[in-house]
Amino acid sequence: MSMNQFKAIFGESIVACLAATVCALLIDVPVWAMFIGWIAFFTHGITARDGAINLACVLIGLAIGIAAGVAGAALAPHLGAWSITPLVLVVTLVVLSLQVLPLINNVLASFLGLVGYFASQLPPTLDTFVELSTASTLGVAAGLLASLVKKHWSGQAVNRGRLDEQASAPPAAAKGCDHGSPDRTALPTNR
Repeated sequence: MSMNQFKAIFGESIVACLAATVCALLIDVPVWAMFIGWIAFFTHGITARDGAINLACVLIGLAIGIAAGVAGAALAPHLGAWSITPLVLVVTLVVLSLQVLPLINNVLASFLGLVGYFASQLPPTLDTFVELSTASTLGVAAGLLASLVKKHWSGQAVNRGRLDEQASAPPAAAKGCDHGSPDRTALPTNR
C-alpha cells in the first residue's frame, strides 16, 4: 500500500467517523441507518448526481417499507402469519418493477431503504420516515465526501463506474507496453 492509498483510506475513515458522530451525538438518528445511505451512494456511480438518484431510490424503498408496514398491520387480523405471503409478493413486485423506470431505477438502493425500514422495527409513521431518511441522506453526503477525499489523496481520478476498481486499478501503462495484459481485441483462444 502506498502512502497516498493509506492517506485516502484514512481520510475516508475519518469521514465515516464524523458522520457517525453527527448521527449519534448531534441529530440523534441511528448510525446504522446512516450507513444504509453510505452503502447506497456506492451502489451505482459515485458522482453527486448519482448520489442524489441513489438517495431517491433509498427514500422510495423506505416509503414502500412504511406502506408495507401499514398494510401488514391491516392484513394481520384477517390472515395472521400468512399476511407475509401477499405482502412480500406485492412489495417485491413493486420494487423490482422500479428497474424499468428511466432514472430512479437502482433496485439495490430501493431494497436498502426497504430493508432499512424493517430492520429499524419502528412504527410505520411519518416520523420514522423522517428519522431514517435524515440518516440515509447524511450517509449519502458522507459517501460523496469520502469519494472526493479518496480522489484527492490517492492522486487518481474518480472512476465513474465501480469504486473498488479505482484503488485496485494498475497505473496506466506506457504506450506500446502491455505488461502482460491480454489484448482485448484478440479473438478468444482455447487455453
